[in-house]
Parts: sequence; structure tokens; C-alpha cells
Amino acid sequence: MPRPPRDLPAWTLAAAALRAGQPAALLCVVRSEGSSPGRQGFKMVVTAEVVAGSIGGGIMEHKWVELARQRLRDGDPTPLLRPQIHRREAPADRSGMMCAGEQEVLLWPLQPADLPVVAAIETMLRSLKGGAWEVSEAGGLQLASEKPADFYAYQPGPAWSYREQLGFRDHLTIVGGGHVSLALSQLASTLQFEITVLDDRADLPTLDANPYAHHRQRVSYESLALPPGPHHYVVVMTVGYRTDAVALRRLLGHQYRYLGVMGSAAKVAELRRVLLEEGFNLDGLHGPIGVPINSRLPEEIAVSVAAELIRVRNQ
Repeated sequence: MPRPPRDLPAWTLAAAALRAGQPAALLCVVRSEGSSPGRQGFKMVVTAEVVAGSIGGGIMEHKWVELARQRLRDGDPTPLLRPQIHRREAPADRSGMMCAGEQEVLLWPLQPADLPVVAAIETMLRSLKGGAWEVSEAGGLQLASEKPADFYAYQPGPAWSYREQLGFRDHLTIVGGGHVSLALSQLASTLQFEITVLDDRADLPTLDANPYAHHRQRVSYESLALPPGPHHYVVVMTVGYRTDAVALRRLLGHQYRYLGVMGSAAKVAELRRVLLEEGFNLDGLHGPIGVPINSRLPEEIAVSVAAELIRVRNQ
């Protein structure tokens, strides 16, 4: 089965605890900068005996888990919002780590009245229906009436609020459903991509047997239309040169975070020559794709391509 969004286990634990009448607390990184081990949006849920998720690990996370459990034992419903500075020389709010970055962590004790919202969040994450949630000291935990412009939105200050979209921020579309596509789907499913695999061939075993893609479709490359966006990554790896060219003609000119084509240096050079003669702008087209690790097996090629996607995402 396709892997769910990273946040789902935390919300599942929260829903289960509230249904059982057990106290639980939400920990969420609402802001991060620099070399912070916990990035904005990282979250975990803590109960008396179980945790799910992560806010960055290490001694910092351990201390926050113990703090959350102490508050649960005391029955303290007061939210806590505190910076964590990952430098030994920091005069205050030292996290105990030396990464040189910063993050701000929210501790939100969950109440029985939060169950409808928590259950709705869990359901939307399972179904990949999207949506958004928000939390603030003034308004509590609730479903957001509209999505933030960015995936995460934090308003600091006395009237603080935090809002984020549900599901996957990053989307990977693989045009071509062959062996490398299958291997890349498996690897990308561990990297928090929502994955779509497209192919124009009927009865393709490697497409039909791909359990890692969230969406699998048979399409005509001549009518290929993918939505652009700063979090959309597209990899073209069809059955051959001619179908690669057909797909690229439909994709070039649209703004994706990443657009790349798989193939040998000679094949990609010929693709570039033909497409340039046809007047296409090839700025931003990656190819041959993958970091140079002399990969040969489909699984090795998938590793090299995934590494390139990670590099682009983290730039």
C-alpha cells in the first residue's frame, strides 16, 4: 500500500487516546531556521506510555516528551510555546543540541472536546482529500476555513496562530511505468512525496503491480497535462526516445520545481537538439537525470534520481 503522510501516525495516536479517555499532548514545530533537526511542521503526540512522530529527536525531543508527560500527570491544560536554540552559547532556551539552528515548539494538551477535529484530520490524511487545520491560544484547535498560501503559516506574538495544510506538500509525477519507475516509486514513497505514475501502455505489469504510487493512470502522452507548481516534481522515463519527446513537448514551458528526463548522454543530447530546433526553451530541464554514481540496475538508477530530487528540494 502507498505510504501515508508522515503526520498520520501522530494524529492516529491522538484520536485513539481521546476515544479511550486517555490524556494526550500534541508537540509541533511551528517555526524553524538554520540547521535545525526539527523542521517546521514536524510533530508528535505524547501519551503516558506511547509516542508517535518526531520533533527532531535527540536530547531536545526527550526533554519535551518528559515535559508533556509531566503536564499530563498534573492535568495542566495550559499551552506552551517556546523557542529552542541549538547553540551551547545561547543565553536562554538552549535545547541541549549543537546544530546551530533554531526551532519553536508548541506543546498543546489535547482535550476531549478536540476529538471531532482530531478525528476529521486523521480521516482527511488517510483519504488524501487535503484541507487544513489551525491552532491558536484564542481559537483552540480547529479545521481551517481556508488553506494557507504556503503549506505552513505561523503568526508569532501574543496573538500567535499556526496553520498548515493536510497531506503531502511535495508531489512527484513519474511519466512512464517501467522497472525504474517502480523502483523510484518505492524509494520516493519513503521521502514524503505524493506519487503519481502515468503510462500509455495497456496491461503493463510494472504499472499494475506498483503498490507504492498513490495514483496510477493510463494516459495518452499526446494529451498529457500536469499542473505546474513550486512543489511539483516531474520525471520522464517512458519506453523510449520518441515517447519521451512527445511527453516533453507537453511539459516544457510550464513551471515545475523539477523536470527531468532519464536516458543516456547521447539520447538526451539528441532530445535536446530536436526540441531546441522546434523552438522549445530547455532552461531548467534536467537530463540525463540522477547524481553520477555509475548506476546500472533499476534500483541503483532510482537511488541516483531520488538523490537529485532531494538536492533540489533542499536547496
